[in-house]
Amino acid sequence: MPEPIISVALIALAIVIALAAHALFVRLLRRITRNTSFLADDVLFRRSLRPMRWILVAIALTLIRPALDLSPTADAIWKQAAGLIVPLLIGWLAISVIRASTRIVEIRSDITVEDNLKARRRRTRSMILSRIAVIIVGFITICLMLLSIPGVRNIGVTLMASAGLVGLAVGAAAQPALKNLIAGVQMAFTEPIRIEDAVIVAGEWGWIEEIKLTYVVVKVWDERRLIVPVSKFLEEPFQNWTRESAGLLGSVFLYLDPSADVARLRAYFEDMVVKEPLFDGRGKALQVTDVSAQAIEIRMLATAANSPKTFDLRCAIREKMLAFIRDEMPAAFPRTRAELGQAEWKRDAEPIRDPVRPPRSAPQEEGIGGPSGEGG
Repeated sequence: MPEPIISVALIALAIVIALAAHALFVRLLRRITRNTSFLADDVLFRRSLRPMRWILVAIALTLIRPALDLSPTADAIWKQAAGLIVPLLIGWLAISVIRASTRIVEIRSDITVEDNLKARRRRTRSMILSRIAVIIVGFITICLMLLSIPGVRNIGVTLMASAGLVGLAVGAAAQPALKNLIAGVQMAFTEPIRIEDAVIVAGEWGWIEEIKLTYVVVKVWDERRLIVPVSKFLEEPFQNWTRESAGLLGSVFLYLDPSADVARLRAYFEDMVVKEPLFDGRGKALQVTDVSAQAIEIRMLATAANSPKTFDLRCAIREKMLAFIRDEMPAAFPRTRAELGQAEWKRDAEPIRDPVRPPRSAPQEEGIGGPSGEGG
């Protein structure tokens, strides 16, 4: 048989053997993972399934390379293709493993539970570090692929000599992007924010939905999305309501008449808050925090498990206290006082007639006692 046909047949046979070996390997691993109760091996198996198939094909083609009768041109093309494809496949597998590891951390870190501080911390750190690792692996893969090209490898010394100037130019042009990238790496270890943290940033209240390398997505309470650069969380102050724990202390203010019975209000408040399902029992208080000529300021404090429950608890306290005051203590609502109706005020308020102009009398009949004194 002609040599080209033999070479094509060997290549086809190697590919078939590699695919068959991959199928057997997959069946064996699937049986192993099916008998285990861990989800980690299932995720890793699914993520690495496709890249492993093509890596086995590449290995099979590499093994049969000495048996092929290739021309110098075909041999050069083979080596060049191998230099490009092998690093690409290895990088693909590495990225798949990194993403599988991130998914495993997400599965093991359940943020739907009540006390999810540790889970949110693990998820945030894993997500940021995995994205950094993906960028590094991608960069190394591209460098290995370029180094397999003889022209690029030969001019490497010249490029290294000018790398300093190029680096300065690129750094100056990409300063904002590099600044946010470095801030993202710093955020992975300092953890000023985490996934599902309740924050107030740029005057908006919401939850941290996504943390990218250069920006953060904040889900605002009304379903809007606020895109904030990562550097803003490291350079400007913001409020993090779940930094140490999800529990919060909610406050409600009422402005009542100074004659209001505060002791009665306090007794009803303490009895009502204890029966409220949203109250977590950590603390409660009712105090007069300010007074003015028109009203007194009453502050009520109560704790809840997280920020949404704290908001709902504040609304419930406000509604029930207003209903109690309306039904049981209506006189406690602020009133405007004025003293009117005293006798001396009424006397002083009588209209004063003009002494210069006497009151006008009834008009005289024409021709009788007129100004000229003439009779009719």
